[in-house]
Parts: sequence; C-alpha cells; structure tokens
Amino acid sequence: MNLIFCSSHIRKHVTLCLKRTYSTIEIKRQQAFQGGGKEKQHAQHNKGKLTARERLTLLLDTNSFREYDTFVEHQCHDFGMQDKKYAGDGVVTGHGTIHGRRVFVYSQDFTVLGGSLSKSNAQKILKIMDQAMAVRAPIIGLQDSGGARIQEGVDSLAGYADIFQKNVLASGVIPQLSLIMGPCAGGAVYSPALTDFTFMVRNTSHMFVTGPDVVKAVTNENVSQETLGGAKTHTTKSGVAHNDFANDIEGLQGMRDLFGYLPLHNQDSIPTLPCDDPIDRADQALDTIIPSDPFKAYDMREVVDRIVDSHSFFEIAPKFAQNIIVGFGRLGGQSIGVVANQPLISSGALDMDASVKAARFIRFCDAFNIPLVTLVDVPGFMPGTQQEHAGIIRHGAKLVYAYCEATVPKLTVITRKAYGGAYIVMSSKHLRGDYNVAWPSAEIAVMGAAGAADVVFRNHPDKKAMEQEYRNKFSTPLMAASRGYLDDIIEPRSTRTRLIEQLQLLKTKSIQNPWKKHGSIPL
Repeated sequence: MNLIFCSSHIRKHVTLCLKRTYSTIEIKRQQAFQGGGKEKQHAQHNKGKLTARERLTLLLDTNSFREYDTFVEHQCHDFGMQDKKYAGDGVVTGHGTIHGRRVFVYSQDFTVLGGSLSKSNAQKILKIMDQAMAVRAPIIGLQDSGGARIQEGVDSLAGYADIFQKNVLASGVIPQLSLIMGPCAGGAVYSPALTDFTFMVRNTSHMFVTGPDVVKAVTNENVSQETLGGAKTHTTKSGVAHNDFANDIEGLQGMRDLFGYLPLHNQDSIPTLPCDDPIDRADQALDTIIPSDPFKAYDMREVVDRIVDSHSFFEIAPKFAQNIIVGFGRLGGQSIGVVANQPLISSGALDMDASVKAARFIRFCDAFNIPLVTLVDVPGFMPGTQQEHAGIIRHGAKLVYAYCEATVPKLTVITRKAYGGAYIVMSSKHLRGDYNVAWPSAEIAVMGAAGAADVVFRNHPDKKAMEQEYRNKFSTPLMAASRGYLDDIIEPRSTRTRLIEQLQLLKTKSIQNPWKKHGSIPL
C-alpha cells in the first residue's frame, strides 16, 4: 500500500509541476505575442502601421505560419539592458506558405526596442536564411527597424555583416524579397539592396545610409526623412525600390502577387497557372496600334497587355526609368519576364537608368530560368554630355552583358524602330536570340532616314530623294529578314500565338556558357 501511495503521490507531483511549467511557457509565449506591449502596439497602429505578427498573418496563407525562436532573448548586460529583455528580441521568424508554396519569413518588430538588430536578433534571421537555403525556398524580409542596437556595439555590426554574406551566397539560388514597412537606416539598408526586389510603403517607410541630422551636420543641407529616403524618392529617383504601396495591407498583397510569378529556387520549374485566355486569341487592335507618323508615340504598355494572358502583367519599377518597361507576365499560363521600350517617354531611347533597370531584371530572370520576351521600339541611346559624362557607355554595357549572358529562351518582337547600337542591345539575333520577329511597321537601320541622309548624302544635289531611297530600303524589316537576322515578319494580331508556340518549343532549350568563377560585368 505504501508503494502504491508513493507512486500516486509522485504522479500528482509531476503532473502539478508540468502544469506549472506549461503555464509558465504559455505566459512567456503570450508575452512574446504582445511584443513591446499594448501601448507600443497602439502607437504602431496610430502611425498607420501593422505589428510584426499582423503583417505575417496577412502575408501568409491562413494558419500556415510556423514560428522559430519565440523565446530567444538578447544576452546584453551593459547600459541597463539586463532589465530590457523581451521574448523574441524584436524580430519574428519562421516559415509558412503563399498560394500553397513554401516561404521563409522574418518580420522586424518596431515595438520591441525599435526593432533594433542585436546579436541574438541577427542569429534568428541567419537561422531561417540557412533553412531557406537548405530546403531551397524563397525568403521574405519585412523591414521595420531603428538599425543597429547601439548598446551591443560591434556585435550588432557583426550581425549585419553575417546577414549580408548570406544574402550574397543566396543570390541567384533562391528569390530574396524585401518589403520596407518603417525605418531602415545605416547598415540596415544594404540587406534589402542585396535582395532581388524591394517594395516600400508610402509615408511610413524610409531608407537612407545617413539620416537628416547627419546630413545637416556634414553638408549643411536641411532635408526631411521623406525627401531624403521616402518611397517616392526611391521609386522615382534612385531606383533603390521597385514599387511602393499606399499602406501595409496593399504592400503585403503586392508581395503575394509578385511571389506567384517566381520559382522557389534556381532549379525549380517555372510557375504555370491554368489559363482561360485562348492561346490563339488574335487581337486586331495590334494591327493599327502603330501610328502612321513615325514620330508619333504610342503606349507600349497597351501592347504588352494585349499580348500576355489577360490581366497578368505585373510591372516592376513602373515609376523609375519609365522609358523602359520591365515586369512579369504570363503566356499560356507560364511566367515570363517582359522587357519593352516605351515610346511615350523620351521616344523609348535608352539612357543610363533604363539600361541598369533592364539589365538587373534580365539577370534575375536568367538566374531563375524565366523566359524573356523583348518588345523593341528604340531610336538609340540617349545623346548628350550629361549621359556621356555620367557613364552611359559603362551603364549601357551592363544591358549588353545581361542579354549576352542570358541562356533562357529569348523571344524578341520589333514593333517599330530598331536603330544603331540599341538594335543590337535589345535582344537581337546577334546576341543569341532564339526567336526574333518583326511587325511590318519595323524599321531596322543604323539610324533614321533623315539622319542618314545628313551623313551619307550631305553634298548630294537631291538629298531629299536620297533620304526617301534610304527610307524605302531600311524602313521595312525586309533587309534584316533577307539576311536571316529575323526569323519572320508577322502580323501584329498573331504575336501572342507565335510567342506561346515558341515558348512551348523552347522548353527543352539547353545551352551553357563557358565555365568561369564569375564574369567581370562593367559595374
């Protein structure tokens, strides 16, 4: 009887201890869920911002989030930090799904010590970066941080450095996406800059290497946070950010939309969705979209929208370097990358910003095996001392490099002008284009007829007649087609069908560049 009594007593004691332990764990977990406390969460809401966990709830599929390191705390004991410990330490990390596909995430919590990066905080981020690479899944970072945790000194700086290193190692292996949803300053800005695409939220997010106070002290400039590094600045002037959104909710939805176009890793198949837009859909409006006046502009975005699957075009950096359009679309349900000159802006001429914008996008698509469709209407590179002195040659060479390097299927349609070096650069047959066609309205020449007449027939007694002769010879695509530089001259209305046919044909394309450690791109 004594043994039975003792056994029962022990079980009751163990059960009571477990209940206490579970209760303690649950209390600690609830504290982690509260972040910096209700007061700071209210302050976050009053700024028009969601909390770190609310953001993940909207970003990820319902009930798909699995958190790591909920109970991690910083280990700093200097400057009174031993009394400022929070479970989670200012960043929420883990994995979930978007549209049913795996993704790793981290969401900085500004309510906890300003979301500042500590050694422990960085280790949480590094852990999921390692996991993402191990299972080959994308990673999304939601940035809302005051920067390095000053009380930890060099440990915080080391944390940033470790993150940068993993960003670089993951580049071209898994997609890396950033959404700036609050402050992002100093060393913090370089991780988003190293990722593939960066979105911002208008009015509440800012990025700068040095803030307004330092700018004032060093250069005597008075500048606001918004002017120095707001969403408008980075989506229209610097090109650092690729899109901006009115609020957190729209930004998170934009991230979900972008995710749907991307493979999970560099050996994954291209995302393909069911397509109810007929493959053989002929759009007669394309037959008349090119103006009869060669100097009159038209909207190339309308051409893109009429060719790709209905409502499928997702533009990247729509407010920066608007003379070129880049973005993702679908043809027959399959993801593609689109690069297109925009005649509405600077006649579609290539300048430095347009060249870099397109080159970076092309290299991303090539890294992740996303086919490229290029729509060409380009009169040349932008002339002028400003462009030349700022390095248009070097920046234009980046675009040349990107197209030359790319081994993905490359399909090109010349809609109107394709002049000079810009003709070559825009995915011409000479740069290993797989399928190069032109509309009957295409003009492929060294330059326009008027300019050519001024150079070639400067002293001719009937320069106007010579100009017309030049126009008759080169203002059609027949010369290029007769040389084999075009695979066909097609009716505009058939463009969609032709491109989808070629994409199907090129699914088994396989070419490799010569082995190298890496190329020397003209950065």
